[in-house]
Amino acid sequence: MADVLEAKKRQDKHHSFSRQLRRNGCIPGVVYGYQTENTPVYVNYAEFEKLLRENGRNAVLSLNVNGTQRNVMVHEVQTDPLKNKIIHVDFLAVNMSEDVDATVRVILSEESAGVKDGGVLQQALHELSITTKPDQIPDAITVDVSNLQVGENITVADIRGQYGFTINHEDTETICSVLPPRQEEEISTGEQQESGTPENLEGRETSEA
Repeated sequence: MADVLEAKKRQDKHHSFSRQLRRNGCIPGVVYGYQTENTPVYVNYAEFEKLLRENGRNAVLSLNVNGTQRNVMVHEVQTDPLKNKIIHVDFLAVNMSEDVDATVRVILSEESAGVKDGGVLQQALHELSITTKPDQIPDAITVDVSNLQVGENITVADIRGQYGFTINHEDTETICSVLPPRQEEEISTGEQQESGTPENLEGRETSEA
């Protein structure tokens, strides 16, 4: 069962009222989507942040707006870049029986064989777009790289059949790869001596041919 997030309708849409809400520990937002008209709302900051931390960005929440509950997902979060605080949130009402698109982070697990041999693991895709039912969206997609050797890579095609959802990427897109070890540059520590016979042989051992 989805966690319940309490919300109230926001009658005043002026920026001054939104600033007042933030000062009072609330976040202004809007809910729209499945069988829902665009409705300005606001939620408690601490409660929303707690649910987001515990359930993840793609979790389905039960948004209770003045006594009416609807299943929603967090569609967009606006953050103040200076204070690093949430200043607005969009809730998307969803039909639990219909597919939705979501962006899911990619986590690389285990240490690859190539890294143990001195290679460098490089991750090209940190997120994947997927399509599935709202309650089947994972918090993250874990990719096992333990068998990845130097010069090898893992593409979308390599993991496509491992999950029950649709991955909205081309098969050829690289998720990660192991690059060869970096070659150390040879550093010259002095000038090279010119070739030829030294002008002064005094004090040097010589041998006759």
